[in-house]
Amino acid sequence: MKFIHQREQLNEGDLLVIQSSQPCNIRLMNDANFRSFKNGARHNYIGGAFERFPARIPVPSTGFWNITLDTVTRRAISVTRKPKLEYSIRIVRRGG
Repeated sequence: MKFIHQREQLNEGDLLVIQSSQPCNIRLMNDANFRSFKNGARHNYIGGAFERFPARIPVPSTGFWNITLDTVTRRAISVTRKPKLEYSIRIVRRGG
């Protein structure tokens, strides 16, 4: 599975603001759920499929969080090629 991954120390009330050049799945997960996601197992996350940007996702609690992006498509994507996706992840800190 090809995806973009970023791990951050985030605080409750911070806001993720994500731009993407195409529709994508955005998941915000703790470490345990990220491990399950990587292994193809059941996992919980905040986010989902987004078509309109910027996507805004509030951080529910303080700790280390994993942010993943992968493309949404109706056609199969080659597993050897990462999809061309231009993106930015900005963190708006609580109170800042």
